[in-house]
Amino acid sequence: MISARTLVALATYNEIENLPSLVDEILRVLPGADVLVVDDNSPDGTGQWCDTQSQVEPRLHCIHRPGKLGLGTATLAAARFSIERDYEIFVTLDADWSHDPRHLTELLAALDAADVAIGSRYCSGGEIEGWPMSRRVMSRWVNGLTHLLLRLPVHDASGAFRAYRVAKLRDVRLDDIRATGYAYLEELLWHLHRAAATFAEVPITFRERRAGASKISVREAWGKLGTLLRLSLPP
Repeated sequence: MISARTLVALATYNEIENLPSLVDEILRVLPGADVLVVDDNSPDGTGQWCDTQSQVEPRLHCIHRPGKLGLGTATLAAARFSIERDYEIFVTLDADWSHDPRHLTELLAALDAADVAIGSRYCSGGEIEGWPMSRRVMSRWVNGLTHLLLRLPVHDASGAFRAYRVAKLRDVRLDDIRATGYAYLEELLWHLHRAAATFAEVPITFRERRAGASKISVREAWGKLGTLLRLSLPP
């Protein structure tokens, strides 16, 4: 699917230190793709940079939102953008260089045999660099609980480095996804699994962000737990 019409989405809040170089690298790796930035009114000038750069780079687009509304709603806004504009492939990755764009071609190639390709830290060959043991244990615990409660056929259900066939996204009612933060990651996979999507995992090396502050909080962790419990209950 490497030659398919592709949209790469980045959700941003205060990522001016990372975004310019990341966009350049994405467009170098996938010169035929478009990049969409969904910015939550970053006070550091991220959105303004997007507006300026898009004047000279027609492959770059930006959605401006009025405030910090969450990773989940930002990503779903980008997914709707991909559906409305008839892209064939929709890709997401973190805007902080945690996900190396060099893996993009591998993700797209995996879509030749799947509806969803996941850049996985936990399949054979996947790695994590720069995390303390406490965060590694928490991530493993969340993925283990996700597998136990939701029976998703993947090793890494909480990573945001993914490629989707837009045709399969059309089979999911995106308005039914209630998680607004990081828990959307598991909820979207759950809906796709129920829609008979097929999955592939591509090993990646996940690295701690290059610059800026992490957006993960205790509130996000509790929100993820609540989402897993909600989805595991009978309808």
